Amino acid sequence: MEVTTRPMRVEAIRFEAEGVLSFELRLLQGELVPVDAGAHVDLHLPGGHTRSYSLCNAPGETHRYVVAVARDAASRGGSAYLHEYVRPGQVIDVSGPRNNFALDRCAAHSVLIAGGIGVTPMYAMAQGLAATGRRWEIHYATRTRRVAAFVPNLTALARQGTVRLHFDDENGGRPLDLKAIIAAAPAGSHFYCCGPGAMIDAFQGAAGGLPPGQVHVEYFKAPARAPQDNVPGRFEVMLARSGRVLHVDEDRSILDTLLDAGVDIPFSCMEGICGSCEVAVIEGEPDHRDMLLSAADQKAGKKMMVCCSRAKSERLVLDV
Repeated sequence: MEVTTRPMRVEAIRFEAEGVLSFELRLLQGELVPVDAGAHVDLHLPGGHTRSYSLCNAPGETHRYVVAVARDAASRGGSAYLHEYVRPGQVIDVSGPRNNFALDRCAAHSVLIAGGIGVTPMYAMAQGLAATGRRWEIHYATRTRRVAAFVPNLTALARQGTVRLHFDDENGGRPLDLKAIIAAAPAGSHFYCCGPGAMIDAFQGAAGGLPPGQVHVEYFKAPARAPQDNVPGRFEVMLARSGRVLHVDEDRSILDTLLDAGVDIPFSCMEGICGSCEVAVIEGEPDHRDMLLSAADQKAGKKMMVCCSRAKSERLVLDV
């Protein structure tokens, strides 16, 4: 399962806000797959680190990809490397794009809710909606104005939609009133939320009465999961393409087991939020623990994310 990467040159690095840099990437030759709002690419960095970042440039562009990266104090090697070592002219291997957070272009009205660096896919969506003339609004919240990226860019789009900025320290520390935002939206609106876990939890609580197809979320980090009961602690995985059988221990993921066995498989987030490690399931019942697959896909059991999901059956046969 070799990942196809293409070398891209860092054309420019821009300061977007305190602790946030954007990186403009261009192919050394050829043309890119058109940008799709909500899509992300994987940057393959030194030390074997692969990190997923949402595209934030205008949908349809084929001459560049733009990602914005917040410097994470608890960085595992992605944001720290990009902020401290990457310079214009450097070449980075890039794979993708993939889209697990697609914009429904048929919706009569779209409500975009962003927290912190979660603005990156929302900025792409706002640009796409502004270009099509569809009705839309964006609500962008950060702790302070200093750390809010793309504010001038979003403000410039206000002629085509509604842009509302919320800075906690200028509102008595109060968060966005998500219930009020949802209640005020026209019937049939589609809602999108990307931000910290607390914001997404609050959003999902506020949107609980809406049809699931109108509610879309993307996580930065997977939420804590409760321990699973009645699930085999140790199970076996058969690799259909080679016939090899591997045993997955209680304290190891399927992905860890595959990598230890020398199986080349793509991965990035290790938390079931990016989709890089998706594989097809031929036989057996997965124990889905990702945040990407729909309820219907999980019930069908035909694919799974091997970085976090396990098995309910004693054996899985994977198309690997």
